[in-house]
Amino acid sequence: MTPAPALALAGLLGLAVGSFLNVVIHRVPRGESLVRPGSRCPACDTALRPWHNIPVLSWVVLRGRCAHCGDRIGLRYPLVELATAVLFVAVTAKVGVTATLPAFLYLAAITVALAVIDVDVQRLPNRIVLPSYLVAGGLFAVAAAVDGDWRSGVRALVAMAVLWTFYRALAMVYAGGMGFGDVKLAGLLGIYLGWLGWGSVVVGAFAAFLLGGVVGVALLASGRAGRRSAIPFGPYMLAGAMLALFAATPIVTWYQSLLVPTA
Repeated sequence: MTPAPALALAGLLGLAVGSFLNVVIHRVPRGESLVRPGSRCPACDTALRPWHNIPVLSWVVLRGRCAHCGDRIGLRYPLVELATAVLFVAVTAKVGVTATLPAFLYLAAITVALAVIDVDVQRLPNRIVLPSYLVAGGLFAVAAAVDGDWRSGVRALVAMAVLWTFYRALAMVYAGGMGFGDVKLAGLLGIYLGWLGWGSVVVGAFAAFLLGGVVGVALLASGRAGRRSAIPFGPYMLAGAMLALFAATPIVTWYQSLLVPTA
């Protein structure tokens, strides 16, 4: 069991990372720098004081409004911070304080950022996805060196190639429904799922299409989307990967029990 202090630290780290992700979500699609200028109110362009940037707490104290002009600050800002903190705690509890934890915390962070960006602009920015190949590869290489688990590293590379190829084929066959950003994300997620095991690769890939299909049907049935509506697929790919991280083993065990019933 993961020690409580480690979970608390993960939560605090998640809040801080979530605050930065709000900047990433706002600026990366616009091609803006993540460093300069500092955080500002989008309405009055006034620079924010450090105490205006305390995750969640500042939003609550300011009652969701800018301290300078009184313009509303969207609820999404604290929700992104809270979601990142919850994911960080959950991932730490699942993975434990191990050599692979930094890699999976990084996955949790980009999951939040990419999901929100894809919903906003229906795009998975190269500025996040492509460098993440190097980050994930480097972090897993360190973990493999620490644990001596090079087999998982090789499996991760093979799974990366498999999922990239699979999604590339889909993009060629169904060009209107699958973007190349999804293909690049598939390879990245293949690294993570492959590290976990082939069961996780299958569960993560299948869950993405299942979740996307269920939500798509629900949107069509409710009239919130039409047959020609563009629905971002990245969030479902990321959700499928997270589901595989937390539940691939029981899902695979359950499925195997259906194929080979116990006496």
